[in-house]
Amino acid sequence: MTQIVHRIYSAKDVDMLIAASSITDTAITNKTFLQSNRSIWADSFFDDLKNDIDSAIQTHLGIDNAKDLRLASIAIKGLHFDAMKDLALVKVQIDEDFKDNKVRRTEILNELGFTPFLKLARNYDQEALINLLYQFKANLTPALRTEIVTKGTADDLLTRVVTYADNVKDADVTQENNKGIRKVNTVEAVTDFNDIYNRVMTVSKIASKLFKGSPAIQQQFSFYRIIKTMNRNKTNPNPPVPPIA
Repeated sequence: MTQIVHRIYSAKDVDMLIAASSITDTAITNKTFLQSNRSIWADSFFDDLKNDIDSAIQTHLGIDNAKDLRLASIAIKGLHFDAMKDLALVKVQIDEDFKDNKVRRTEILNELGFTPFLKLARNYDQEALINLLYQFKANLTPALRTEIVTKGTADDLLTRVVTYADNVKDADVTQENNKGIRKVNTVEAVTDFNDIYNRVMTVSKIASKLFKGSPAIQQQFSFYRIIKTMNRNKTNPNPPVPPIA
């Protein structure tokens, strides 16, 4: 019976691979400096690592390459930021414009989805943001729109928020599709993932020290900073791989 193989990283497989690919890209960009300090990293060290990451993504996650996955993640993150910025602007104006009628203010915020979904959306819950935007879009009747605009909120701002609903949904679907449906929890897959993580963490730790005087570059080698930026859970959501007879 084959021994159970545990993941040695606290992140989703897909997020670990995105972060690993990002760090490797940064290493390739700065390879002249890195190689001058560590001859063992001479060509084709980083290219081989990059190819192994893409191979693992294709083989075990069913995704063509890491670049498409990162671009999808960046797209949804950018839309999330823009949508939340405009939603915050709408909410603060409703809060102030209707502060003399608290019952009506509460009703509007509930109708437009702020009450049930805003807190989760602020924590980068994509599903909550989509629910908020679609409730906003569905319940912003012409009468309610006129009422809010008359109080002082710009009509163009409301239009932007309504437009986000479909845009964020489409970007979220693209991201999920790029993550792939086939996520194979096999001993081989986890062994490959652990190997990639180990190799990338060596690059991450050493390169971070080498770029100590350049914090902007140094941050690009921080594995868990990248994971955090991607707004994923810190706990390991991956169950151990069952033994194979």
